[in-house]
Amino acid sequence: MSKLRILYVASEINPFLKTSDVADFVRKLPQAMQERGMEIRILVPRFGLINERKNRLHEVVRLSGINIAVGDEEKPLIIKVASIPTAKLQVYFIDNEDYFQRKYVFHDKENRFYSDNDERAIFFCKGVLETVKKLGWAPDIVHCSDWMTSLIPLYLKTTYKNDPMFKDTKSVFTVYNNAFEHRFDGDILEKARMMDIDDSMLAELKTADFSGFTRIGCAYADAVVRAEEESNESLNAILNDLPEHKFDSADDEDVTERYYNLYNQLVS
Repeated sequence: MSKLRILYVASEINPFLKTSDVADFVRKLPQAMQERGMEIRILVPRFGLINERKNRLHEVVRLSGINIAVGDEEKPLIIKVASIPTAKLQVYFIDNEDYFQRKYVFHDKENRFYSDNDERAIFFCKGVLETVKKLGWAPDIVHCSDWMTSLIPLYLKTTYKNDPMFKDTKSVFTVYNNAFEHRFDGDILEKARMMDIDDSMLAELKTADFSGFTRIGCAYADAVVRAEEESNESLNAILNDLPEHKFDSADDEDVTERYYNLYNQLVS
């Protein structure tokens, strides 16, 4: 049996950046799966807090240069790469001058939520899938963590469903309590849309907030996992609506074993 190919997509990873539990999760689980014989790729945004010289990031010219549409605008995609020496893991970074070269992550120095975080998430999700196509590496599982990655399961089920690189790919969406209060302005549906996607498919996103992003990830993922045992009320409401076969919880001690079994169930 060939090695399972797992693509991990998240907003952050240790040791490059840590603002929440996502960073530790995406650092530990891929290494554990690699040690079990799986083939791993990791994709995260290149937020401005990440020191390129210290972390030895360098641009991958053959992967860079694509333009990604966000609504009516097209933004150039830059791909950088670095290694986690202790784990023999490579991490690919999605970069763009307008979206990611700021000295803060989701809030500015006055702790105000960036009004274009929706566009940054949309650019990131679209950029991830285009980067994987350029890599020529077909994942069996795309494991998405937290709200910023939530549009990837939708795109896999629509725009990319007949693409040879993704036609058999399953998605896992791990949900975190990283809620925000902001509601985005503008036509978020138009920004998120891609080929073969109509407004009805984007209905969950109409609230233009944390709940909308989380709901759309849950709607299209093949499996949804709650990262923490304690969830806030709005998150519980979302998870309670899910069919039982689709929802799981990773709050027991052996998280690695649970995900290992989940991946194998999805591809069998």
